Amino acid sequence: MAPTLYVIDGHAQFYRAYHAIRSAMSSPVTKEPTNLVFGFTGMLLKLLRDHRPDYLALVVDVASDTGTFRSTLYPEYKANREPPPDDFGPQVDRCIQLAEAMAIPVLGAPEVEADDVIATIVGRVLREHPELEVRIVSRDKDLSQLVEDRVELFDVHKGAAVVPEEIFKVPGVAPAHVADILALMGDSTDNVPGVPGIGPKTASQLILKYGSIDSIYEHLDELTSTRRRNLEASRERVRLSRRLVALVDDVEVDFALDQARCNLATLPLDDLLATFRELGFTRHGEDLRRIVQAGAPTQRTAVGGESSLFEGVGDQLDLPEGDYGMITTAEELDALVRRIREAGMCALDTETDDLRTERANLCGVSVSLEAGSGVYVPVRSPESDRHLDASTVLEAMRGVLEDESLLVIGHNLKFDLNILRRHGVTVACRLFDTMVASSLVDSSRSSHAMDVLALALLDRTCLPITVLIGRGKGLKTFDEVPLAHAMPYAAEDADVALQLHALLDRRLEDEGMRSLFDEVEMPLVRVLAELEFNGVHVDPEELARQRVCLEKRLGILRERIAEAAPGPLNPDSPRQLAAALFNDPGDDPPGFGLQPVRKGKTGPSTDQEVLERLSSDPEVETPLPGLVLEYRHLAKLVNTYLVALDAVIDPGTGRVHASFHQTVTATGRLSSSDPNLQNIPIRTEIGREIRRAFTAEPGHVLITADYSQVELRMLAHLSGDEGLARAFREGRDIHASAAAEIFDVAEDEVTEEHRTTAKMVNFGIAYGITPWGLARRLGAGTSVAEAEAIIERYRRRFPAIGTFLEACVAQARDEGHVTTILGRRRDIPQVYARHPVQRALGERMAINTVVQGSAADLIKVAMIRVHESMPGVCAGVRLILQIHDELVCEAPREEAPRVREHLVERMRTAMELDVPLVVETASSPCWIDAK
Repeated sequence: MAPTLYVIDGHAQFYRAYHAIRSAMSSPVTKEPTNLVFGFTGMLLKLLRDHRPDYLALVVDVASDTGTFRSTLYPEYKANREPPPDDFGPQVDRCIQLAEAMAIPVLGAPEVEADDVIATIVGRVLREHPELEVRIVSRDKDLSQLVEDRVELFDVHKGAAVVPEEIFKVPGVAPAHVADILALMGDSTDNVPGVPGIGPKTASQLILKYGSIDSIYEHLDELTSTRRRNLEASRERVRLSRRLVALVDDVEVDFALDQARCNLATLPLDDLLATFRELGFTRHGEDLRRIVQAGAPTQRTAVGGESSLFEGVGDQLDLPEGDYGMITTAEELDALVRRIREAGMCALDTETDDLRTERANLCGVSVSLEAGSGVYVPVRSPESDRHLDASTVLEAMRGVLEDESLLVIGHNLKFDLNILRRHGVTVACRLFDTMVASSLVDSSRSSHAMDVLALALLDRTCLPITVLIGRGKGLKTFDEVPLAHAMPYAAEDADVALQLHALLDRRLEDEGMRSLFDEVEMPLVRVLAELEFNGVHVDPEELARQRVCLEKRLGILRERIAEAAPGPLNPDSPRQLAAALFNDPGDDPPGFGLQPVRKGKTGPSTDQEVLERLSSDPEVETPLPGLVLEYRHLAKLVNTYLVALDAVIDPGTGRVHASFHQTVTATGRLSSSDPNLQNIPIRTEIGREIRRAFTAEPGHVLITADYSQVELRMLAHLSGDEGLARAFREGRDIHASAAAEIFDVAEDEVTEEHRTTAKMVNFGIAYGITPWGLARRLGAGTSVAEAEAIIERYRRRFPAIGTFLEACVAQARDEGHVTTILGRRRDIPQVYARHPVQRALGERMAINTVVQGSAADLIKVAMIRVHESMPGVCAGVRLILQIHDELVCEAPREEAPRVREHLVERMRTAMELDVPLVVETASSPCWIDAK
């Protein structure tokens, strides 16, 4: 293989990465946006992994759109381009820094564009290095002018060359034709004037037929009158356009091939991995390590005769530094216990052989009493003769762990509480969870993991667990790690928790969230640990029965979809479905020729919203959109719930032990995972059927207690709107009451359509719903103007609500954050964005956080009250689930009436609001009937 220089068209790849990853991403350490950086880094690693370039350079634009010779030549050139989003520029800077850290030269020149710099580099390399080939990493049609035998345009994502005839979709188009084609067709994005009525295909066909623009003008008499007239009128514009699109290849740019040599052996791997950790790019860090290591044995020849392009990089174990030791005797352990009592506190962490607490075995306990120090007390290891056993260690530590006067500090203490409980020790100490404290003082952080906080707050890089236990097929358990490695790793965890406590404890005081932390969040840690420990019984036979039924229905739907489709169609393929819906009947493959609703990254979108709009459109005659909607719904039920739930039933308990999280959502709402019980469907009958598999143990029942319209009640309280509050106090149908106000009719004259509209507004108003959003919810028959009028009438009838919503946004603008009813704080930097879409998002977030976050505060307080008081009512009751505004308990059947009454009383009085809190309860051996 000839040696190859890869030249990356920087801004083309930046824009591609930015728009390819639209979901919000941010560094868990610096909180900077990272979606563009993540996508660009992934492209770079793919290039290194799959193509192993001999030479590599990055070319970027250093001039603004209006700062080049082209804008001097034609002031309108690129003049109408909108400025990039606020979060684009800083991410470009990050990408450039990253490239420079990888020793990739970053090239650019003033007064010209990156394309001109690339053209210059390509020309210079071809002249000076005849043995070299060049790949331009771009799909830019302008750069296709440079393609020749030794130069190709390269799509790194597809791993394939890009040729002009593919770009212009006309066979026979060659690089020599490109500039003339571009001049004829023009470019609305760059304000390059072209000829009216001539697009890419027509321009290509004309150039292929006549050979050049000059030749076309020599044969005008052969063209149609309209085309001849347009060309004659555009003669000067075409000449100008030809100058604008032609690439300049004599730019003064400082580039020497040797600077671009790609030698992975010289990469500062540790520094790059630290940067990736800072950015939250765990997967990219693993990829980079593998790329460097995989290249180690390979010998290749580079230009100039040098070899060993990829040299080995050792994966040495860099153990954490600190005053760390190990407790291995009863005397040492007794001394440690005395020191904990004298200190009145300790930071504690447990090490286990599994992350699922219901099946994990304790491997050891680590303790820290002073910053910079820590000890590890192993109980399971490959060197069992060197230390004490679990029962001896836990019995010695029981006294301090069950002492309510002592403070235990830890990170994700919920895990440690349940591990110790499974081994016979109930931790009664006061708690300080650094993960929860971090989520309170900075809810905008995308991760509150210990290694992330250590890097962000302590400027410390923790030893990753994967270095000790590996990953994939080579994965070990912690009890297989040598003590020499396990000890510093475990001791560091306790030490870091202690150091984080010192910082976060002060932050809680400074930001006025001490009481929220002590009185709500820390007691809640015990409640969530209880939920996880208890789990919920799930009947695998019922899951299997439903799965068989749904798979039969899926088979029938596949047949109906095949009958309705215009050709062969895999219903699981969005691309095939888009072709079936939006291709013309004469296309290959054929389609129905429907008008696309919305474009996605790869063509017309076929997501749920699009299919719903098509299926409800009376002008769409095919049943295909509705059939695919039903198919997707059933397939998701089977795969996401019926199959997944069965897989996580614990064989020892017959129960599902989900994880509940209080640090994931910025509003403070709880979430769950493994499995996500919060998302079990309830909107469709067939989705609700999944709850039939959730059952009580024999002789017991499930009791549900659900707050009624809690967010609306919280809105009434926070806003002080008398009209809304009066409706709640009088026990009226809140949606019918709102409908009567909006449509100016008596409540007994409210139609179902009126009530549905009012319900949409009632629930949407707390989320900052827009007229466009309401129109979409109400269906195709409602225009944005009509939705805007409905919202305006609602605000006139409930004026205090509008004032309150404006106050939420004003607080975000004035103070940079909003607060909930209990003082939970969330920063809203989006309200300062220049881009109106981002700014509007920030305003909705401000409103949503105050209302939804306050409702979350309420349910947390209720959970704590129920958890603390229920044993005095019935010792056999277990709190097993929290789903949004609903609590689920499992109780002996004969105790159900008393438990239901107590649940209502505890939840109803959890907070004193200006409107009554209503709690609806039910009980049954099966969850679906406990409603």
